[in-house]
Amino acid sequence: MTDHVLVVCSANQCRSPLTVALLLAAAARHGIDLTATSAGVAVVDGMPATAPTAAVAAALGADLGGHRSRPVTAALIAEADLVLGMARRHVQEVVLLDPGAFPRTFSLKELVRRGTALGARPRRESLPSWLARAHAGRRPLDLLGVSPDDDVADPTGNALADHRTTADELAALVDELLALAYPVV
Repeated sequence: MTDHVLVVCSANQCRSPLTVALLLAAAARHGIDLTATSAGVAVVDGMPATAPTAAVAAALGADLGGHRSRPVTAALIAEADLVLGMARRHVQEVVLLDPGAFPRTFSLKELVRRGTALGARPRRESLPSWLARAHAGRRPLDLLGVSPDDDVADPTGNALADHRTTADELAALVDELLALAYPVV
């Protein structure tokens, strides 16, 4: 069975499409069967990836030329086995749209952190079971505010972040996530 990952950011023009491209490329390298799509919580529908994002993606061997932004919806959330936000805010917005998605919705950094503490998913354990264990002890209250522990900085319009640094951070997080969530890695 193919797992489906939904990646959510703000405008769906930078972090989430880049993460999808990195996730799909890494999964293909490791023979992991998954699909990934992206959406945003504050979207102008149909916009391409930003030029700096497309450039850094191209430098990493990914083509974002066909990407068009779209808003996150309850239907997209319902289709996903795992929802990854780029920041706590995105997790909050997903959970507001579908409260039942909280056990399978994490910021990327949070899931990597919790997965590292938990340990890699055993080969015989399902992804939903591993996510349930990673979710244990979480409270919606924990999503309040911003946190460098949970948030990947948005390089668009942010003087403190740049696209290449963000791409490198996302690539490392994707590799860590796949090593934890998929025992074949």
